[in-house]
Amino acid sequence: MNIESHRITVSGITVEVVRKAIKNLHLGVYPPHGRVRVAAPLAVSDDAVKLAVITRLSWIKRQKAKFDAQPRQSQREMVNGESHYFLGQRYRLNVIEHNGAGKVVLRNKAAIDIYVRQGSDAEMREKVLQRWYREQLKALVPPLLEKWQQALGVQAADWGIKKMKTKWGGCTVEARRIWLNLELAKKPIQHIEYILVHELMHLLERHHNDRFTALMTQFMPHWRHNREELNRAPLGHETWDY
Repeated sequence: MNIESHRITVSGITVEVVRKAIKNLHLGVYPPHGRVRVAAPLAVSDDAVKLAVITRLSWIKRQKAKFDAQPRQSQREMVNGESHYFLGQRYRLNVIEHNGAGKVVLRNKAAIDIYVRQGSDAEMREKVLQRWYREQLKALVPPLLEKWQQALGVQAADWGIKKMKTKWGGCTVEARRIWLNLELAKKPIQHIEYILVHELMHLLERHHNDRFTALMTQFMPHWRHNREELNRAPLGHETWDY
């Protein structure tokens, strides 16, 4: 598969240009900082790309302004009273030091109790919470995976969870392997489902082209709404996009 990537500047805006074997040009603006990316057919010149960007310049600037105004969550210090999210709901952190193993308990749909050893620091507490997030996501995904594999008529050979700083999920088409970002445990279930469907869809269509978009709309008509909600959510101190 031939893929070429470089950057150009249009009216003071840096644009990432990716050329690959697709039929149509696609332009997008992505969080967290309004990165502009154009996917273009191999034969399309930079001049044609610049023209496409110029014709949508007002829209691009509006999208970048939205991301600049988006709320951002500071780095978590893992202390009492701090806000943390699970499946889209905000919880207040309650740190409980004890002599047993680390664990996490949700309480009254409002608090997240984290049990840690005496003298634990922020890093140790975060590891306990991250391990719990991973366990929850591992339990949530299998029924969704079964549902959508049957609906799409595809079968992933494997799936996994890992921390990713640049995207919500991934699909290795050749190995038929799906990856999900651990941070999805903090998001509403419909957002997790959207990312899972997006990655499974690559087993039907490798590229983000018109066919891919049409398939997403066919099987998940509200996918754009989920994407917009996901991108509007508060950004963490490490940011992800899709």
